[in-house]
Amino acid sequence: MGWAGSAGLLQSGALLWLPPLLLAAWAAAKALNSLWWRPRQLERMLRAQGLAGTPYRFLFGDLKEMGRLMEEAESKPMPPLSHEIAPRVAAFLTRKTKELGGRTSFTWLGPAPRVTLMEPELVKEVLVKKFDQIGRPDLGPYGHLLSTGVFSYHGEKWAKHRKILNPAFHLEKLKGMLPAMLACCTEMIEKWESRIGPDGSSEIDVWPELQGLSADVIAHTAFGSSYKEGKRIFQLQSEQAELLLLSLQSIYIPGFRFLPTPKNNRRKAIYREVRSILRNIIKKREEAIKMGEAPKQDLLGLLLESTQKDAQESGNKKGGMTTEDMIEECKLFFFAGQETTSILFTMALVTLSMHPEWQERAREEVLQVFGKNKPEFEGLGRLKIVTMVLYEVLRLYPPVPILERTTYKPLQIGNLSIPAGVGISLPAVFIHNDREYWGKDAGEFNPERFAEGVSKASKDQFAFFPLGGGPRVCIGQNYSLLEAKMALGMILQRFSFELSPSYSHAPTAVFTLQPQHGAPLKFRRL
Repeated sequence: MGWAGSAGLLQSGALLWLPPLLLAAWAAAKALNSLWWRPRQLERMLRAQGLAGTPYRFLFGDLKEMGRLMEEAESKPMPPLSHEIAPRVAAFLTRKTKELGGRTSFTWLGPAPRVTLMEPELVKEVLVKKFDQIGRPDLGPYGHLLSTGVFSYHGEKWAKHRKILNPAFHLEKLKGMLPAMLACCTEMIEKWESRIGPDGSSEIDVWPELQGLSADVIAHTAFGSSYKEGKRIFQLQSEQAELLLLSLQSIYIPGFRFLPTPKNNRRKAIYREVRSILRNIIKKREEAIKMGEAPKQDLLGLLLESTQKDAQESGNKKGGMTTEDMIEECKLFFFAGQETTSILFTMALVTLSMHPEWQERAREEVLQVFGKNKPEFEGLGRLKIVTMVLYEVLRLYPPVPILERTTYKPLQIGNLSIPAGVGISLPAVFIHNDREYWGKDAGEFNPERFAEGVSKASKDQFAFFPLGGGPRVCIGQNYSLLEAKMALGMILQRFSFELSPSYSHAPTAVFTLQPQHGAPLKFRRL
């Protein structure tokens, strides 16, 4: 072969390598932009407005320091009767807030800056005035496997889903779910009574018990006679949440989710099984309705009824929600509903154990309204002291200690110009304890502050947002409060309770607030 032929072969070989080389160069440039140039640009834009913040560190940002401080905080419990949980559940933000000074600053979640806002007027701007311009935080490449649903939507899709979901959570509809809640609470309390020893007392770790109760109630109120399948969904969703948390605590390598690792395979298997169970339940209900059966008054029945009505009103057969949409909403309800209710109920029992005078006041009210009879809907609405207690628990122990949002376009919040792609943190755990808005006793358990309702409890109404606020406030808040009132009332009728000697006051933040070492309490039959 001559020189000309050899040169031709070399040239053709070089051409074969050119596309992958160009692709690799493009990928490298894109990675460099997202991991270095873009973060540095955002940092300059934020500092130019006078914002103090931590310096950007390549790739990890503040993640390493966050992990270290969290580990230190979780290595020791809080003082036994303290309710000021911020240094433990938000150790990094507590330290950086002091170091950076002021109520507004920024830190880094990997290469993404996160602006922390601590002024109630700015909280209102985010949650109310500009709610439609701010999205939920991205839960990473595995987030969709846990759930999407109304929680993660925005714009027209969010408005459509919220409109369809709202009727299912009206108080009159919740009234129809009361018998199922009552049956589940009765079963749990009878089980507790069977554990009472000869001395009339028993130690019970209420955290797993109340997680089980919340799951049981959701399974019954969401799916009625299909509650056994519902409980299986809860187990699977809990496992999926743990796997998602593991992914969020580590740096994600692009493309890694496609590899057949044991965890990736398990994530996908859970995703498929949950969807299969829900699809079958929904299909059976839809077929029953076509045969003339009236929709059941559980959450799924109400959702099918509402979506059918929406389709009729819009004159569009494709209106309402698709089966896939309903699957995602059901998955979301199992995860978010169970977490919110169980932590509220658990911390209510813990704080009433710490403050026996309020336990006695709440018991007197329950006995005055119901005696020893089972609670009924109208009576639950008259439990003023119990309601005050639950609000104060939500203030001191918000289920989501820090609300996170993300800007998906440039935005003006107060005097700040927030670029697209910047996280916004609303730390309820700080604002709920701010003495400027709650007074000198902000760190103390004092339900009396809610005697005239939420609006007059603090100097600014938006200093209190345990379940969000504005149009995107937690859609299930009335459901959670109703269940908590019923269960707490029934326990107060039958037991007195106090902290067990083995109790360690150690709240921690996972996805939501949780008692790190459980919540063992000592119960006595009345």
